[in-house]
Parts: sequence; C-alpha cells; structure tokens
Amino acid sequence: MQLVIVESPAKAKTIEKYLGKDFKVLASYGHVRDLPRKDDAVRPDDDFAMSWEVYQDKRTRDNVKAIADAAKKSDRLVLATDPDREGEAISWHVLELLKKRKALPDNVDRVTFNAITKTAVTEAMGKPRDIDMDLVDAYLGRRALDRLFGFTLSPVLWRKLPGAKSAGRVQSVALRIIVDREREIEAFKADEYWSITAKLEQDGTGFDARLVKYDGKKLDKLTLGNEGSALAAETAVENGRFTVEEIETKPLKRNPSPPFTTSTLQQEAARKLGYSASHTMRLAQSLYEAGAITYMRTDGVQMDGSAISACRKAISERYDGHYLPEKPRFYSSKAKNAQEAHEAIRPTNFSRDAAGSGDEAKLYSLIYKRAMASQMAGASLERTTITLRDGTGQHELRATGQVVKFPGFFAVYQEGQDDKDDDEEGLLPVVNKGDVPAKKDVEANQHFTQPPPRFSEASLVKRLEELGIGRPSTYASTIQTIRDRDYVRVEKNRFFAEESGRLLTSFLERFFPNYVAYDYTAGLEDELDVVSDGREAYKDLLAKFWKDFKPKADEVMEKLPSEVTEVLDEYLSDYLFPEREDGKPARFCPLCDKEGRENGRLSLRGGKFGAFIACANYPECKFTRRFAQPGADGEDAAEDAVLGNHPETGLPIERKTGRFGPYIQTGEGKDIKRASIPKDLDDFDLEWAIKLLDLPRIVGEHPETGKEIEAGLWRYGPAVRCDGKYGKLQNTREIFEIGMNRAVDLIAQAANRKGGGRTKAEPIKTFKEHPTSGGEMKVLPGRYGPYVTDGTTNATIPKDVKPEDVTEEQAIALIDARVAKGPVKKKAKKKAPAKKKAPAKKKAPAKKKAAKA
Repeated sequence: MQLVIVESPAKAKTIEKYLGKDFKVLASYGHVRDLPRKDDAVRPDDDFAMSWEVYQDKRTRDNVKAIADAAKKSDRLVLATDPDREGEAISWHVLELLKKRKALPDNVDRVTFNAITKTAVTEAMGKPRDIDMDLVDAYLGRRALDRLFGFTLSPVLWRKLPGAKSAGRVQSVALRIIVDREREIEAFKADEYWSITAKLEQDGTGFDARLVKYDGKKLDKLTLGNEGSALAAETAVENGRFTVEEIETKPLKRNPSPPFTTSTLQQEAARKLGYSASHTMRLAQSLYEAGAITYMRTDGVQMDGSAISACRKAISERYDGHYLPEKPRFYSSKAKNAQEAHEAIRPTNFSRDAAGSGDEAKLYSLIYKRAMASQMAGASLERTTITLRDGTGQHELRATGQVVKFPGFFAVYQEGQDDKDDDEEGLLPVVNKGDVPAKKDVEANQHFTQPPPRFSEASLVKRLEELGIGRPSTYASTIQTIRDRDYVRVEKNRFFAEESGRLLTSFLERFFPNYVAYDYTAGLEDELDVVSDGREAYKDLLAKFWKDFKPKADEVMEKLPSEVTEVLDEYLSDYLFPEREDGKPARFCPLCDKEGRENGRLSLRGGKFGAFIACANYPECKFTRRFAQPGADGEDAAEDAVLGNHPETGLPIERKTGRFGPYIQTGEGKDIKRASIPKDLDDFDLEWAIKLLDLPRIVGEHPETGKEIEAGLWRYGPAVRCDGKYGKLQNTREIFEIGMNRAVDLIAQAANRKGGGRTKAEPIKTFKEHPTSGGEMKVLPGRYGPYVTDGTTNATIPKDVKPEDVTEEQAIALIDARVAKGPVKKKAKKKAPAKKKAPAKKKAPAKKKAAKA
C-alpha cells in the first residue's frame, strides 16, 4: 500500500478516488506540530535550536496516530502537501514526526500539483522529488524570527505600555502604515481652488469644455485659488466667442491584465465584491479543494500551456475571431522569490463557467472572467480632444471624450479601480475646425483639495505588496490580527487607527525604530528569499537579528513605566497638545481654569487600564481624558458640557469625559446619577441622555412568575433581566424598543442555557496547555467577572480587556502573575467557643448499713 499525505480531508477523498485502491490518502489537517508556547521554544544560546510539539487537541493527536499506524503498514510514503513554503514545511514536519515514532517507510517521496484534477495529480505522482530543504530552512527562519520578535517584545509592552496586547514583525508595520496615513490626514490643510466649465452645444448635442488657459497662461489645478479670480475668469468665458481651433483624435489600445495572483485576487475581490482578505482566502481554499481552481497562494501570473490552449478554445467558442489574438499572451512574474512563483490562479476547466454557490460562485466568476480576459484581444478606443479659443487667443477651452471602437476583453472583464477619473468619460459631437458651438451656460465651481484616502483592504494589501512587507498568503491573517486587537476599526470599508494602535505605533517608533521601519522589514523578507534560494543559512540571519534586537529589548525592559510615559509624552506632544486657537498654552487645564486654581500642566500618564491625560495638580484637580486628540476647534474634547435639564428633576445633565470614556451625570452628592455613553449611539443628544439616566426600563411582569422584567445596560452590555437571568440584546436602542413577547423569549432562552440551576460554565475561549502546569487554559465567565484558568490557578481578566480578545500569551502571563503572588489567603474560620463542661454530679452519700442485732 502507498500512503499519501495531503492537508485537507476534502482533498484526501478526491485524490484517493483519482489514484485508486492501491493508495490510501490521509489528511494532516494543516500543520501537525508547532513551537510550544514558552520562552525557550527557540534557544538563541543553543545555536537557535527549536523545540516542536504535536498540537494537543484530540483531533490532531488521533490524526497523527492514524498517520503513524498507516505509515507502518505502507511500502511508500508520498508527501503531497501544497506547493509552497508552508506546504513544504508540513511535509517536513510529518517526515520528522514519523522518524521519531519509527514509522517511516523505506521509500519516501515529495510530489506537488497545482490543481486537484485527475490529470494534474497523476502526472505529479510520476515526478517525485526530495523535500526542498532550502524552502524548509526559509520556513524555520521565518517561524523563529516571528517567535523571537513577538515573545521578546510583547512582555515589554505588557509591563511598560498598559493596555497593549501584542506586537508582531509584520502586523506592527501594517499598523504603522494605517497610523501614518491617519497622521497625513490630520496634517493635511485643504487648499481652495476653482474650475470654470462651459456648457456647449453642437447640432443638438451638449458637451462640457473646461477652461485650461486664461490670460495667455496655462491653468494649473490651484491657479484660480479664490472666488474673485474665478468670477473674473467666468466673465471672460461668458463674454468670449469660442471657435474650434484644433481637433485631435488618437487611437488607444488597452491590453488585459494577467490572471490573478494571491494579492491581486484579494484586492479585486475587495473592490468588486466587498470581501475581506480573510473571506476571499477561505472561499478560494474551498474552490481549490473542490478542484475548481488552481492553487490560490501564488505570486506567479503565468498559465500552463495546456490551460492557455483550453482558454483560447473557450474564447473561440463564445466569441467571433476578432476577440481571439493570433498568438497566445504570455505574462512574466515580478515576484522576487522564484521558488513561490507558481502558476496564476485560474479555473481548472475553462468549459466550466460556474462553480460553487453564494459567495463561492461570485469569486469563481471573478477568477474565471479575469483568466479568460487575459487571453483575449485588446480593447480599441478612440480619444478625442477639442480645443476652442476666443478671438483674442488668450483664453482656451478644452473638451475630451473617448469612445470604445472594439471592446475586446472589455466584453468579459474590466479591472476595478480605487479612484476613477471621469474626465475621459462621455461622447463628443461631430465638430469641424472653425465651428462655433452654442454657449448655453458657464459655471464657476468651488473645490477643495482632499487629503489622501484612508486605506481599504484592497489598497492596504496593495501597499504592503509595494513595500515588500510580508507575504500575500499572510496578509489576510495580518489584517485580521490588528482588527482583533482593536488597534484599528473599519468604517465604510476604510481603516481608522484607534487610540491603542496609535499609542503602540508611537511606542515602537520611539523605542524600536528599526523594527517598524518599512525598509528594514522589507529587507528581512528579501533575506528570507535568499535563504529559500539556498544562498544564506537561516541561522546566520537569526544571529544578525538577535544581536541587535535582544539588547534593545533588555534596555527598554529596564526602564521604569514612568520613564517610558515621560518619553512618549514628549514624543507625542504635538499630537496630544496642539496649539489652541484661544492663545492659551497647549497643555492648559480647562478644569483648573474653571475652578479658579493656578493652572496645572496636562501630561500623559500611564494607568492600569491604559494611557490617559491628567493634570499636574492631581489629586486636587480631577481632570482626566482618554488618550485622544482634542477637537478641531481647539477646545479640549474632555471639557464639561451641559446638555440641558432633566424634565422631572429640573437638574442639569452634564456630558463629561473620564478615563474610561464619555459619560453623563446629573445631581450631586448621594443623589448623583451617572451613565456611560454607549459607542453605538451616533446621534447622542439630550433625549438619549434622559433615557439612559432613567434606566433600567420596566418592560412588564413575567406572565409565569409575576416578577418584573427590566431592560438596561448591564456589565456585559444591553440586556433584559428577570429573576437573575439575562437575555442579551443586539444594541442599546433595543433596550427602549423591546416588547414583552421577545423579552419573555430571551429570558426563557437564558433559563434553558442555565438548565434551571447552576451548571458548568461553557468556556468563552480555549487554548493549549499551560507550558508549566500542563493544564488546558480556558477563558470562563465567573460570578465576579471573566477569568482565565489552567485548572489549578484562576486569574482575573482586567476590566478593559474583552474576554473574547484574550490571547494565549496574555493567558499565560495572567496565570503566571497570579502564581507569583502566592496562594490566596483564606480567612481563618472563627473557632466556636468551647463548650463548658457540665459540673460533675455529686455522688449520693452511701447508705449506712444497719448494725446487726
């Protein structure tokens, strides 16, 4: 029997069907081993030796046993994992594992195929080779590099930058790209400019012509910079008689783009379908495993000769001869690493124009059309420019337009664009030199220059690829990580840098500038490519990195948190404390001024739950605000504002900003009431403030128990509550909209989950075993809040960290910190007072015997 190992069970079934009864195909389910979650998994002092362990989940253990058992009974082992660096690494891990278990057959081969079709698989089986150790070394170097970076730097962050969660070699640079764009937008100053457009008509057809020359001078974008100059130019056009002086017609040729690579697929799927990079890769993986497309992790743009022939045949069957060029089109890859420049992403069968369903079908259609268009004839266009001048020759109008003469590949596919130029759109009427088109109107339009746009997933992936940072196959996970860490947020498909992301980036730029530098990170990628080519040993690369990185990390670790905060306060001074329009000092404290104290100086402080701004007069001055930029009007965003008065009490309702975000309050002393302002209320006003202060809202009495059902904002968000049971609501607005039927239903669902009594809590998140205790780590909900446990030690999760966001590294650190504090001291039970012994009963006096007579 011959044993074949692939990654996916879906692939295993298909391939076993192709190979026949003499073959047994098993899936590894991806990687079977990884570096253990402990500091000495990579040992720099031991020539960068690395420890590996089998994943501890039951499925992997059972799966590894099945592979080992099957290998012992096999005559030949065929390692048929994916044709890239990760696939090579998986094959190497399986090989090493079987060696260790003494289950390795005498014959071992490595094969690769780019598509799961019978032809591709059977041909690959006839071309076996050895494992490419250069690719494996590149994998080992990358894995060790990432581990040393993350496991050395993350503890520094946890101790010196409160609220920071993690850093990574590529993720931190991706975050910096987003933060840098945010800085560009903030520093941008809009310039006013005007454009003059004449509405003309010739033979009943209207068209627009722009003023491009005024008073004999060519107009640049910003030449007409104010209303006065614009109105003067508008008058000149209105009074002028413009004659057609030049008509220039130029043919244009547009050639198709090559088939998709991993990066271009992610970009185009984001533009045209709105898919995230991670969603695109999941769909592509499914299509690949179903045999519909070729391998989806590739830098190559070329197609196999047989695929080109099949594509050209499909074109000739669907379109007439003009759409098929005389010769096939050949594309060359620009990928630096030839080892990963495989065939482009394309359909495995060009006679199949549909595959999958739902989102899969849409992605397949995109891949199919792009691949087919790549072999079609170019599009022929005609661009016409009409130049009109007035009688003086000092003023000039220009109209442009284009028309498609032959669509070519446009009939199938046109590549999406992030920014579209409309200047060339539309048709122009037929005009002749000397014509004087009728002037219908003249418009002077005001414009302002725009800041650079924030990154979308498509443009961020494109930027990462341009800079040579990371690999296209890892972009999806990199982007997802910075989103999961709450370093960025996405609004209308654009990335916005959060405060925590901005602070982390500033910290790294100040204390680890080389390691978030674009050229340095790209240089490491180039060196890893050199390793994969066999021109450098990966341990030499690691040694160069570690020589500089470790001393720098140790140096920062020795600093006091207050020293770090002081340095960041100065580094971020212009951002945190911009000049005020009222002429007061940038670090002016509004609360000291309001309460008549000598003004204290505002500065950055570090707290248990992250960085914030506070006044030097603390504790006399209680002013604080979150790490955030003041408002554009120069007034500090944290200043108190009175929204209005409460309709029942008549007391003012104030909006304030504290260390943990904005809130409202009313009343004083014991009667004071406060409520946090939820993030999902974009239209927050006095009406919302009154509603929040009056919470909880009584929905009604439960029809079975008669107890009140309340709707409100509780510790874990909006919910309904009755008799100690909570039913989660979707958002804050639902608190005020929910009716009895839904409320009762949610309470019933909560009761069913609890089973009518206290049952074992379901884990919010699970991890591998703790490296020291060996117990499986879990994040669990607790009576006093969420906590992390290894079965022996329970460690409370900080309030500013969402339980679902806890990382494995944080779990280990929290448990270790709790162990370091020593066992919980149990309160000694008071001994019950000793019972007094009952007094001994007096013995009755002995009766005297009567004397004998």
